[in-house]
Amino acid sequence: MPAHSLDLPAASRHFLTARLTAGLCAALLAPIAAAADVLVVTDGHHPVQAPAGVRVIELDQATRIELELAAHLPADPQQAAALVRQRLHDGGQALQRRIGQAYQGVADAWGLGIAKIPAVVVDRSYVVYGEPDVPRAVARIDAYRSARP
Repeated sequence: MPAHSLDLPAASRHFLTARLTAGLCAALLAPIAAAADVLVVTDGHHPVQAPAGVRVIELDQATRIELELAAHLPADPQQAAALVRQRLHDGGQALQRRIGQAYQGVADAWGLGIAKIPAVVVDRSYVVYGEPDVPRAVARIDAYRSARP
């Protein structure tokens, strides 16, 4: 039943509508806020199930990009270098971003002290190792945090 059809004074209806709207916004935005605090560290050999919006660092991404650039190079070093330069040029800013993000991810994982993969990190303070299901890992962290206020 809409708040305006309740038999309440106008001030109470306004308060109720504001509270319902705030609650709805909080419910809709909570998953986004939680996802912003979650980071997953893995590699191509350890696939994970991560919700959209969760940052996933693949530690071997930079190596895979380097292999793409080095694929089918001629034996002559000068020709090979010229071809790699051409591939870097052709890849443009998108390739440069991919390379930068790949190495930044390695640096971020190293800075967090990640010891094994896959690793699910929440709030840069809590980590679950070995769980490829990110929502399950986050639930384990939430349970741990709620048991230790």
